[in-house]
Amino acid sequence: MKREQDETTNEILIAGLTPYFLEKPLFWFRENLTKIKLSAKTQSWWRNRTLFLKKDQKIALSSFLRRLDELGYEKVQKNSLPGEFSRLGGTIEIFPINSGCPLRIEFFGNRIENVAVLPKEIGDEDRLLILNRKIGSKKKAELLKNLLPGDYVVHVDHGIGIYRGITVQDGTNYCVIEYAPPREGKEPDRLYVPENQLGKIDRYVGFTQPKIHRLGGELWLKTKKRIKEDVEKFARELLETYAKREITRRTPYPPDDQIQKEFEQSFEHIETEDQLQAIREIKNDMESERPMDRLICGDVGFGKTEVALRAAFKAAWSGRQVTVLCPTTILADQHFQTFQERLKNFPLRLAVLSRFESKKKQSDAVKKIAEGKIDIIIGTHRLLSKDVVFKNLGLLIIDEEQKFGVRQKEKLKKFRNEIDILSLSATPIPRTLQFSLFGLRSLSLISTPPPGRRQIETKILPYSKETIKKAIEEELNRKGQIYFLHNRVETIGKVARNLKQLVPKAKIAVAHGKMSEEELRQAMNDFRQNKFNVLAATTIIENGLDLPQVNTLIVTNCARLGLAQSYQIRGRIGRSHKKAYAYFFYGEQKLEGKALMRLEALKRAEALGSGYRLAEADLEIRGAGNILGKQQSGNINQIGLNLYCHILNEAVEQIKQISENIK
Repeated sequence: MKREQDETTNEILIAGLTPYFLEKPLFWFRENLTKIKLSAKTQSWWRNRTLFLKKDQKIALSSFLRRLDELGYEKVQKNSLPGEFSRLGGTIEIFPINSGCPLRIEFFGNRIENVAVLPKEIGDEDRLLILNRKIGSKKKAELLKNLLPGDYVVHVDHGIGIYRGITVQDGTNYCVIEYAPPREGKEPDRLYVPENQLGKIDRYVGFTQPKIHRLGGELWLKTKKRIKEDVEKFARELLETYAKREITRRTPYPPDDQIQKEFEQSFEHIETEDQLQAIREIKNDMESERPMDRLICGDVGFGKTEVALRAAFKAAWSGRQVTVLCPTTILADQHFQTFQERLKNFPLRLAVLSRFESKKKQSDAVKKIAEGKIDIIIGTHRLLSKDVVFKNLGLLIIDEEQKFGVRQKEKLKKFRNEIDILSLSATPIPRTLQFSLFGLRSLSLISTPPPGRRQIETKILPYSKETIKKAIEEELNRKGQIYFLHNRVETIGKVARNLKQLVPKAKIAVAHGKMSEEELRQAMNDFRQNKFNVLAATTIIENGLDLPQVNTLIVTNCARLGLAQSYQIRGRIGRSHKKAYAYFFYGEQKLEGKALMRLEALKRAEALGSGYRLAEADLEIRGAGNILGKQQSGNINQIGLNLYCHILNEAVEQIKQISENIK
């Protein structure tokens, strides 16, 4: 007890109530404390699910209580069980799930004055028994909260069916799942799952219409067995790929020189601590002998581009070519202009390669790339064409990796063992990147907004011309600009004309993906130069626009957008110190079902940096499966993403364990 108390008063860990932690014995936390602390600094999953505290640490009591709520701890009058806490004035008594004893934490103002271990102790066997009950109730609560009748679900033993609600029989709740009829012309079979077995059920997340299985049939068992074999093979390939990177060596980049420091000092904004941490981690990667493979995650406008710029400058200034791969021509063009502006006082050669450029310019660029006369090349998937050959490629920066298709990702695989790779994710993290959190890729999280950034006020309303007119006029009165999103190319011209009649003083431009390259580029440049103050556009604005004067967003037919898509589009405004407003309008029909759930989640995620948490609520994950390749994408569709990730996780851990035992 004395040893535990001494260690505790130095620094304590409070682990969140997640199934992963709830299943671990106490000795696991003691043995892995250093690794957990390191992971909490570099990986968002760990950071969001752990809290480290020590005596004299500065932290507001209100912030501490909010974190306990986020970690899943239950407030009670008098805590006596793991996962509970109580408060009396500035004293908090908490029973961490990773401890055999409760703790008393005493605050004095915004500082932890004292931390003490309380005498009550619980054995690990009893502790795990209590926590197992919490696992079951937590899974049950989450499952029942999110499922709607008609949703597809996966039962680990019986396959994919349709959720039909909850029924009560003899005082017990049963989850009803409908399966395919046993024979043609018969009624569908129904499975009644008691509440103590809800751990076997999960939502089906896939990207095609799933096949409903028959109860008692062999198809599901055969499918699961085959996919498990495929997954084990894929896990080995995955580990081999990263194992090769572990043993691959290249010449380290030199430490920063005076020119690098001058470039960084020319940045006109104040970096956030998250940005600086990500930059330090990238430089450490680049100055080692092992090739970098790092993923930078953060909300739109939180400074990922500047982080990438500094990596690009370090590589290019060291004599190695850099390529920036973008999913859209608009994003490529935006990055090119940003890079040009930041690098204008430094002798580095830039080029852009996309459909915006003429055939002659593309041909010239390809020739110069092969000759090593271009230091930094920015472009779309055109960069992956066979005719593009680099003389000395050192760094590949991939923006919005999840938006590339299967074919593009297969081509990207050839780079994995040869060069440094830096991936950027501006949208909420797709769960298909889950395997990057298995320790196979390095991860940096930028969750702090730039200084002065204000949260966007979001309004979800029935369609109203009067409200639209008022919103546009108010923005124009403060000399700002507006995005007006109408996601139908066929009628966007008519919508722009109607807007002009509604607000005569508005100067309106139109942008959509079916415009010619020259027309689209001209429209975007004119809007960027403030020749127009309203841009009527499709979801083409989702990527690549970083305009601080645009602080009002109006979206029509918002129910048709996915949650992550709405979140990212909203992130295109509010890029300055000005208050920003987002209006999401729905039609005359009553808003209900999943559309209502998405918009409610969007409204709740007004706080800056909510992207990671919102991703967990996103039922329409874009690009899922693609990052794993064509075969794995097909496997996901057959059993659902959640079960697939579970099987993959088990396979990776099993192969890792076998490898360690052999060593």
